[in-house]
Amino acid sequence: MTLAIFDLDDTLIDGNSPSLWSEHLAQLGWVDRDSFIPREQELVALYAERRATLEEYLAHTLQPLVGRTPEEVAYIAAPFVEDVIEPLIHSDAMRCVSAHRSRGERILIISATPTFLVEAIAERLGIADVLGSDLALAHGHYSGAIDGLACAREGKLRKLEQWLQANGESSIGAHFYSDSINDLPLLEAVAHAHAVNPDALLRAEAATRGWEILEWR
Repeated sequence: MTLAIFDLDDTLIDGNSPSLWSEHLAQLGWVDRDSFIPREQELVALYAERRATLEEYLAHTLQPLVGRTPEEVAYIAAPFVEDVIEPLIHSDAMRCVSAHRSRGERILIISATPTFLVEAIAERLGIADVLGSDLALAHGHYSGAIDGLACAREGKLRKLEQWLQANGESSIGAHFYSDSINDLPLLEAVAHAHAVNPDALLRAEAATRGWEILEWR
């Protein structure tokens, strides 16, 4: 079955869900806004410039979850998705997903965002298949570490390859939609690369390679 693969943040939605989640945690009092949010924003910028790794970003942003159960976190994730994320879903993105689905293609979201959050958002989008950065548990509680590969940069491609093998699927003829130069390894690996609301580096790369550039606003 042909795959249509979508990045999540700034692609399917108009925003960065981990940053919005961090702000939500500040509103709930799970973090100190004055110390936590500025560092989170600094790491977002450094990651976008390829001067920080996803592991460095998550080492900071996962701290509020340490010692909490998945059930406790899911309890606040559901209303967060409904209240904050749903209004940010691009209509053009959903039309694109619908078009691929009408052709009998399998839809997959792949994101650097923690998997629990990707799954909660994907459920709202009506998409069953997701890959994200899995979080480690210690005695049934989040430990603040990643379990396995970080789903970013080359790690995204490796996690996709593992998923293809586990699901008996192929990347032949696949589409991938992304906004970020950080996704270049996966964009290079698919038959049909689409740059959505691309950052400056990806826009230049897409223009050079003749990839489709889409503006979903």
